[in-house]
Amino acid sequence: MAKPESRGAALANRVFGIDVNERYATLPSDLDTRAIHTVHPADIYFEHEPTVAEFFKELAPSRAGAISYARSLFPSAQWIPRYNLRWLTGDIVAGITIGLVVVPQAMAYAALAQLPPAYGLYTSFTGVVSYFIFGTSKDIVIGATAVGSLLVGEVIHHVNSLYPNEYTNPEIAHCLSMLSGAVLLIFGLLRLGWIIEFIPYIPISAFVTSASITIMSTQIPTALGIPGINSREPPYKVIINTLKGLPNTQLDAAIGLSCIALLFAIQITCNKMEVRQPLKKKTWSFLSSLRMTFVMLLYILISYLVHRADSTNRRFQIVGTIEPGFQAANVPRPDMRLMTTVLPQLPAVVIILIIEHIAIAKAMGRMFNYTVIPSQEIVAGGIANLFSPFVGGYVCTGSFGASAVLSKAGARTPLAGVFSAFILILALYALTAVFFYIPKAALAGLIIHAVSNLIAPPKNLYKYWQLSPLELLIWIICVVLAMFESLEIAIYVGVGLSLAVMLVRLARTPGRFMGEVRTKRAVDDAYDSDTLDSETRDADGERSVFVPLDRKDASNPGIAVKSPYPGVFIYRFSENYSYMNQACHVEQLMAYIMDHTTRTSEEEYERPSDRLWNDPGPKPTKLDDHLPHLRALVLDFSAVNNLDITSVQGLVDLRNTLDRYCSPDTCEWHFANVQNRWARRALASASFGFPTAKNARGLSSWVPSYTIASILPVEDCREVVDAPMRLDEERRIQSSTTLGSHSGNNVLCTSQKDDTDSRHGEASHMATLYGVDRPFFHIDLLEAVDSAVRTARNKDRRIPV
Repeated sequence: MAKPESRGAALANRVFGIDVNERYATLPSDLDTRAIHTVHPADIYFEHEPTVAEFFKELAPSRAGAISYARSLFPSAQWIPRYNLRWLTGDIVAGITIGLVVVPQAMAYAALAQLPPAYGLYTSFTGVVSYFIFGTSKDIVIGATAVGSLLVGEVIHHVNSLYPNEYTNPEIAHCLSMLSGAVLLIFGLLRLGWIIEFIPYIPISAFVTSASITIMSTQIPTALGIPGINSREPPYKVIINTLKGLPNTQLDAAIGLSCIALLFAIQITCNKMEVRQPLKKKTWSFLSSLRMTFVMLLYILISYLVHRADSTNRRFQIVGTIEPGFQAANVPRPDMRLMTTVLPQLPAVVIILIIEHIAIAKAMGRMFNYTVIPSQEIVAGGIANLFSPFVGGYVCTGSFGASAVLSKAGARTPLAGVFSAFILILALYALTAVFFYIPKAALAGLIIHAVSNLIAPPKNLYKYWQLSPLELLIWIICVVLAMFESLEIAIYVGVGLSLAVMLVRLARTPGRFMGEVRTKRAVDDAYDSDTLDSETRDADGERSVFVPLDRKDASNPGIAVKSPYPGVFIYRFSENYSYMNQACHVEQLMAYIMDHTTRTSEEEYERPSDRLWNDPGPKPTKLDDHLPHLRALVLDFSAVNNLDITSVQGLVDLRNTLDRYCSPDTCEWHFANVQNRWARRALASASFGFPTAKNARGLSSWVPSYTIASILPVEDCREVVDAPMRLDEERRIQSSTTLGSHSGNNVLCTSQKDDTDSRHGEASHMATLYGVDRPFFHIDLLEAVDSAVRTARNKDRRIPV
């Protein structure tokens, strides 16, 4: 049965030597008539293969999609019209609360970025003002963070080491923020938020722990007042130098150590009181969230009392003069050399900004039962970082601590952050004189306390060990690299190792040969509230399930598992089948089949030297070995979605080898759970999915079998068909003897009566579920095995159909 050659096909054959009908060369001529005879009185259906035009049509944006995309860029437009007084009250309270928390944190984190304290306030101001327009979470606080500030400090140190005294620290920070914002904005606008899924959890967890240890190591010398410690060296050197410098401890240690102790004491006390007094849990939680503000005010008072008489003779280090207002606000103009110098450091910064923000947003969404849109969150972060330098800020992202406080304070909408901006403005314009007396040791103590909670506790490491020991090893490697090298190298190595493990698993995870087990459900009627009678329950009886023959699974090893039929093999892909693992699967299939079958006919060589040098010939068999001939191979594609050229070619090569092994017979190939239309098209293009006309013996023994189901009425059917056809055209195709000549979406919904065709009588309310032109593409594994076994048994009996 050859498909009629069109003018275009004839031209392609003459000019380019392309035979567009080559795939139909082995297609049996009577597939349709056999199908009609088998499913009578049900209707038949021809599979509609996807076209390249359909592929590009799916990619083309529709008008409705464009409108939806534009609306998604401004989530605030959906809830602002519904804003009410109750929401306003909750947002004001939450905003003021978080403002009091953010002010001391932002000033402390600016020190990590090697910038004056006011820059932390500038950064937080930009984040809270811009987020409510573009964000999708009501509990996120964008601002200066410990990890982000540490990365800014690393970049500033890197640029200053290359070009000393050429760029100021704010210029470098502003350049980094603009570049980060541009990258984030592009990713968000292109809706590439799914890319973050390539970054696994383990290297991020290791990075956060390493960054916390690094931050604490840089702040301990300041908290103790030890001079001359280079905090930009690897953490292990900073720790060693700090221990050597302990004899040089200054009075700052009294401020720093007491600040840390007081912060932990308040936190522990409030947590215990939340348990003892559950009715006042919200009050104690509120007091705990403001502990940094209380402690900072206390030490500002102490510093003021100590230095009010003579501020020039300082007993311990203080912040000093802070210019009021947005003094650093301007239009940044980074030059090209500065940007090219910063670019190598950019990937690590962007990765951490995205991961930190999305992790917090998703956690808050799960906690309060709403959904965040990762790509839109990246847009919000990109805009905040892009415009932060214009008011003097640096890179910002979601803050763990501040977001937790905001959620507990009862924020109702993203607008709560705007009210915290008023606190920041008040701090910048009215409280700069007070900030003059902030002890640097107190800021260092605040940072140490804030990041100590980010270190992974031992129970988490034990959990990693239980879940995946290999990933725990990656975690340890990342932390060690961060301690002895740098955070950037740690994050790159961690992500690289995780991806390498994933690729190895994809490439070398073998499939499983499956065996059949007859099972039956055992139900205790005493606990079953089902009203079905016993006769209905027992109607199901036994059924076949398939488990690995090697028994390397969780099933009971005492249960008998057997092959469904001699010479019929079932193979299940454990991972997606692609170019990376096709050689592994083909080798496994070939080796197992050769070991468990015998050749259909003896090999014929005129001389022994005609055999290939690497072919040892048939293996000697024992007298008690009764290996069957290869009849069929059933492939379970439940784990396979897409196919590439290499993977399909691997199957073609294996088929050719097995056909030579089975000659003069051929091996039948059955496929179960092939759901992707492009995968079905690829297999069909390689002549899979139907019996071959080249093997008359096998074709005569083939037992046609199809899955049929109830069809919709004609009027309902036409609503779900992409390209409806007239009934007369449907019937013409149905009765056509040229299977390859149909086109369009060949859905046959012909449940109406037809006097000239008994198949369209009242009984015609069924149709084949899948195309009859692909009878070897089965709905599930059970049907695939059933079809293969029927033909194999029929072939062994030598009874033609």
